[in-house]
Amino acid sequence: MNTIRVLSIDMVEQAKAGHPGAPMGMAAMAYVLWNRFLKHNPLDPQWHNRDRFILSAGHASALLYALLHLSGYDLPLEELKRFRQFGSKTPGHPEYGLTPGVEITTGPLGQGFANGVGMAIAERWLRATYNRPGHAVVDHFTYAIVSDGDMQEGVTSEAASLAGTLKLGKLIYLYDDNNISIEGDTSIAFTEDVGARFRAYGWHVQGPIDGFNTEEIDAALHQAQAESDRPSLIICRTIIGYGSPNKAGTGGVHGEPLGPEETALTKTQLGWAYEELFTIPDVALAQFRKAVERGPKQQREWQSHLEAYRGAHPEEAQQLEAALSGELPPEWDAGLDSLFLNDERPVSTRDASNRVMNFIAERLHGFMGGSADLAPSTRTLLKGKGDFGPDNYQGRNMHFGIREHAMGSIANGMAVHGGLIPYTATFMVFYDYMRPPVRLAALMDTRVAFVFSHDSIALGEDGPTHQPIEQLMGMRGVPNLLSIRAADATETAQAWKAALERRDGPTIIITTRQGVPILDHSALAPAAGVHRGAYILWESNTDPEIILIGTGSEVHITLEAGRQLAEQGKRVRVVSMPSWALFDAQPQSYREQVLPTAVEARISVEAGTSIGWERYVGLKGVAIGISGFGASGQGGVLLKEFGFTTEHIVKVAQTLLA
Repeated sequence: MNTIRVLSIDMVEQAKAGHPGAPMGMAAMAYVLWNRFLKHNPLDPQWHNRDRFILSAGHASALLYALLHLSGYDLPLEELKRFRQFGSKTPGHPEYGLTPGVEITTGPLGQGFANGVGMAIAERWLRATYNRPGHAVVDHFTYAIVSDGDMQEGVTSEAASLAGTLKLGKLIYLYDDNNISIEGDTSIAFTEDVGARFRAYGWHVQGPIDGFNTEEIDAALHQAQAESDRPSLIICRTIIGYGSPNKAGTGGVHGEPLGPEETALTKTQLGWAYEELFTIPDVALAQFRKAVERGPKQQREWQSHLEAYRGAHPEEAQQLEAALSGELPPEWDAGLDSLFLNDERPVSTRDASNRVMNFIAERLHGFMGGSADLAPSTRTLLKGKGDFGPDNYQGRNMHFGIREHAMGSIANGMAVHGGLIPYTATFMVFYDYMRPPVRLAALMDTRVAFVFSHDSIALGEDGPTHQPIEQLMGMRGVPNLLSIRAADATETAQAWKAALERRDGPTIIITTRQGVPILDHSALAPAAGVHRGAYILWESNTDPEIILIGTGSEVHITLEAGRQLAEQGKRVRVVSMPSWALFDAQPQSYREQVLPTAVEARISVEAGTSIGWERYVGLKGVAIGISGFGASGQGGVLLKEFGFTTEHIVKVAQTLLA
């Protein structure tokens, strides 16, 4: 335990930045969990049936790096010495995909807590779906160490409430209850009875126990493992900065180095006999490195179970292994391009999306998700696929409740766990409630589909509180986040295809409440142009004098405006631009082909803020958008009042060309 503490102190001291206090207090919990309970293989960090460990208090990253190095992961001591340095594998907060053994990116408090709920959901669904009598090929725990800060975040309450409702019995959290945060004692803002709160959520709660007593921690973890119908919270009373004579138990040890003098005093008080930094006693290393023997043995045993499972249930085994690989089945999208071929009447893209989702659900068994209590409105129910819950853990419709923040975080956990392609859904204006997990999904490159319906003022009478204006531009500003606002049903199908084929980041599917015409792509450009972000939908002349750019539900009025201008003798090009990100990723030659530099007369049409459109229309162009908030009224009336009509577009174009 002291080896963990001192390595953490040394990392922070050498970096001259970091959080030594939490690792010093958490060391006993981590030692017991990693040496006596955690099922993992340092030689194969991606072994699927490993237990998951989340350090939700990501600021205590030095603790996790010490554990990974000591346990034999591919994290050399030199990387610990480069803690928090540019280009190292030991960043200030744990980053998924960067450091071997880090299960998920944490740091924004509460996210790791909710991510773990998603991992436990994925494990429970896979276990119910694929295990057979005598063949437990999916069977692992999800553990986390959570902090006082995690407990104060609202996303934790959302996720804990759902976890209790779902009776996720293989979810076990150790709560580092040290009563200290940055500003001092937590009593200044946090006096609730956490145990009572979690019991009310339906959790199995133990403690407070002595967070430094290894036998109490051991016994509590055994009890938690034996609890099959409730998630477990073990409240461990600890002291932040344990061992520091002058800083232990204070906010001063939370987020800054101890300093040379206090470091020396702390090592003396801990009985540490080594003067050189980053010293690892042989006895400590030998104890931790038992994981290098234990892990491969556990994996080989599991592999033998999997071989027996393949023999007894070949079809299920093939399906499970395909799901775990993340690969899409061959020809999974056969028929998708013609899904709306014979449809003529206008249809909302939310309804079109629902048809596409149910098409997908028949072909991708691990396609699973739900909404924040809005499935009838977002049109995201999978027909005949059941509801996930204690009565049916094979159900593929998740009911997240009115918990947008946790919904996004849980979906991230499901995606990172593997075996599932999750989706979420809510109204577009509530993207603001989901920004943290959506951003983290982009940071982690997770394959999650975030559906946002009711995408503009055209949703109507609910008024400006529910009408998104600036949300789409906010989405576009997130690196590695792909947002697609489809023009019609056929573009919607292509948007879903792009989302599922993308394995290096999340995708936002944006849909309308109101019906929009299904464009005749046989007479226009194919809807597959969606995959290039923007494409020439129609033009009256290959040498245009004006370019009209539309997105989403505004494309059809933009197209009509283009045709009317052509009848007036104007050389017009109409571009559908469902995705800035996809278009910006195209070669410069293609971008120049669609939006030639020589054509300065350009108009964009989008029922949202016009900020940002100058990058495509230029300083001489016009962006038709909304500069304020919406209003309550019928959707069609609002579109007219705010200038989203063919007539208005034509008038603006005439003025621009005058």
